[in-house]
Amino acid sequence: MTKSPPAALRSALFALRGGFLLRPLAIAFLIGTAGAVLSAFEERYPAVQAVIPWTLFPSHADPQVAQAILTTIATATMTVVSIVFAILLMTLTLASTQFSPRILVSFVRDRVTQWTLGIFLGTFCYCVAALPAARSLPTPFVPVVTVTGAIALAPVCVSWLIYFIHHISVAISVNTIIDRIRRDTEVVIDELMPYPRQGANTGDRNDAALADLDGVIASRVTGYIRFADIALLCSLAKHYGLCVRLERRVGHFIAEGVPLLRTTRGDRITSERAAELLAAIDIGPTRTMQQDLEFGIVQIVDIALRAMSPAVNDPTTAMSCVDQLSSILIRWLSRQPPRSTYYNPPHVLRVAIPWIKLDGLLDLAFEQIRHYAASDAAVSLRLMRALNDIASAVSDPRIRPLLFERGKRLLDGCDGRLHTEDLERLRGRLSLLGEGPAPSREGRSSGAGDGV
Repeated sequence: MTKSPPAALRSALFALRGGFLLRPLAIAFLIGTAGAVLSAFEERYPAVQAVIPWTLFPSHADPQVAQAILTTIATATMTVVSIVFAILLMTLTLASTQFSPRILVSFVRDRVTQWTLGIFLGTFCYCVAALPAARSLPTPFVPVVTVTGAIALAPVCVSWLIYFIHHISVAISVNTIIDRIRRDTEVVIDELMPYPRQGANTGDRNDAALADLDGVIASRVTGYIRFADIALLCSLAKHYGLCVRLERRVGHFIAEGVPLLRTTRGDRITSERAAELLAAIDIGPTRTMQQDLEFGIVQIVDIALRAMSPAVNDPTTAMSCVDQLSSILIRWLSRQPPRSTYYNPPHVLRVAIPWIKLDGLLDLAFEQIRHYAASDAAVSLRLMRALNDIASAVSDPRIRPLLFERGKRLLDGCDGRLHTEDLERLRGRLSLLGEGPAPSREGRSSGAGDGV
C-alpha cells in the first residue's frame, strides 16, 4: 500500500522524533562537521591561530601532541558512550520488568538521553574529523583552534555525563514515569480537543447518509491504528462524492481483511481509490501517542495493576496512578469532545470518526483497578476520592450520576472484603457525590481528613 506524502511524512517524523536515531545523529553530524570545517578553515587561514594563547595550547609546532590529544579524547568518548548505552539498557530493562513494557515509549522519547548520545558521538566525530589535519608530513601543521575546541568539549562531556546519571536516577522513579505519561496524554488531549467545554454537549449531528454505507474497504495490513489523516479523508471523500466512516477507533487493532472503512456509493470505489483512502490511515505494529489518548491511560493502568499484584504489593504506586488518572479525566472533561463528523461543504457529511465516550473512558481508567483493589482499603478510598475530585471539577450535571454509579459499583465490590470502618469511610465519600444518602458526621470527617 502506497501512502500519500503527508501521512507518510507525519508517521516517519513521529517515529524518528521518538527514537535514538534522528536527534542523536543530527547532533553528532553537526559537531563532527564543525570539526572538519574548522580544521580546514584553520589550515587555509593560519592567522586565526593567534586567537589561542600559548598558555592554553603551548605545543603550536608539535603535531604529535595534537594527534595524541585528539586520539585520547576520541577513545575516552567512545568508552563513555558504551557506559551510557549500558546505563540506558539497564534502565529500559528495569522499567519494562518492574512497571510495564508499554512505558518504554516514554523512555525512548526522552530528550536528555538523545542529547547525551548526540553530544558524545559528536565529540568523537569532531576528533576523528580533525585528526587528519594534524600531520607531520609533507608540511607540519597543528590545528590549534580545532584542538582547543576538542579540549573544551571534554569537560562538557564530563559535565553532561554527571547530569545524565542524575537524570536517569530521577527518570526511573515511578512517580516521574507516571507524571511523564500523564503529560504526554494531556498533550494529545490538547491537540484533539483544543476548545473548552461549553455547557452541556449536544454531540455531533447525525446524517441520513450514515445509513447508506454500502461500500466496504478492508484493511490491507495488520496492526494498530495509530493515526487518521482526517483532512486527507475529507478531501478524498469530497473529490469522489462519498461519505466515509472509520470502523475502528484510533488505537484499536485491525487484522488484514477486516473492514476498516465503509463508504456510500460503493460502486464508485475502485482499487486505486480504495488504496488512496487507506493511505490516510497509519497502521503499525505498536500503539503510539499521535492521536491515541487511550494508550496513555492504558500505560498508567498497567503500572497500577502491577503494583497491586501479590508479587509487588505496592499500593502507594497504585494510588499515585489513580491520582494521575483523575487529572487526565478532569482535563478531558474540561474540553469539548473531539468531533466525530466532518462536513464539506457545511451540510454534506464526508467523514465519520469514532472516539471514546465518557463511559468508556471511565471504565478504561478505573474499572480494572476497582476490580483488583476490592480488598485494598487504601486504593479503594483513593478511587472514591478521585471520583469526587472529578465531580467537583466539572459543571455538567449529567456527569455526576455517571460518577456516582461507578462509586456505588466500587462500594458494592468492597462489601464483604473490607472492615466495617473502611466501608463506612467509603460510604461517606460516596455520599459526597451528591446522589447518595446524607453522610454522617463520622463519614464526612473520615472521608475528608484521613489522608488517603
